[in-house]
Amino acid sequence: MLALSAVATGARAATPAPAPRFPAFGDDALHKIVYQLNRAEPEYQEAILNSVSAMLKKYVDDVAIVVVVWGPGIHLLAKKPQRPVPELHQQRVKSMAQAYGVKFIACGNTMHTVGWAPEDMLDIAQVEEVGAAAVMELQESGYAYLAW
Repeated sequence: MLALSAVATGARAATPAPAPRFPAFGDDALHKIVYQLNRAEPEYQEAILNSVSAMLKKYVDDVAIVVVVWGPGIHLLAKKPQRPVPELHQQRVKSMAQAYGVKFIACGNTMHTVGWAPEDMLDIAQVEEVGAAAVMELQESGYAYLAW
């Protein structure tokens, strides 16, 4: 009867909200931030890695950090980058992921463009089909978005 009433009045039945797509990324953290990293210049990448370090220092265990990497920045997460990537940057990325739980997402579209598969990426990289969609979904889950 309720369904017929809803149809007759044009009302829509309430649909449950979808579950967060990235629940393991720190939903219990008070502070959540997602960074965009989309350029290959070492100075640019260093600035983002320094900002991530500063956030870890300030908030210690009460921050969830995700770095979404696409475009020319994708080489930072590759086992065999096709552009120069400072070894120190890749060491920092691995350390941030392993020691502090920072998540690094590689854009599958960008990887496809350069001919890479998931096995071509560092082990700490999580591949998502569309990097920009991952940023959007993280924002919808309460993450602040930072790009420069």
